[in-house]
Amino acid sequence: MVRRQVTVRNRLGLHARAAARLVRLAGGFNSEIGLARMDTPVNVVDGKSIFGVLLLAATQNTDLEVTAEGDDEMAALEAVCGLIDDYLGES
Repeated sequence: MVRRQVTVRNRLGLHARAAARLVRLAGGFNSEIGLARMDTPVNVVDGKSIFGVLLLAATQNTDLEVTAEGDDEMAALEAVCGLIDDYLGES
């Protein structure tokens, strides 16, 4: 398992369109992908579930921990963290 901390940077946070973009990207990997807010107890949501991602209620400047476990875990982690770092494609 690999993990990395990232900060949601875009102004609207993980709203519906951004969450859908993240879930679509995560769905392209075989690995299990988890997301958790750093400011709450360990509640990891499935990064491939739109409902889970929206339940994070991650606004701008929310710190998240992204985890990936599976045969393509490094590629999955890099892709998901890259998307978040790139303002979820809304720069």
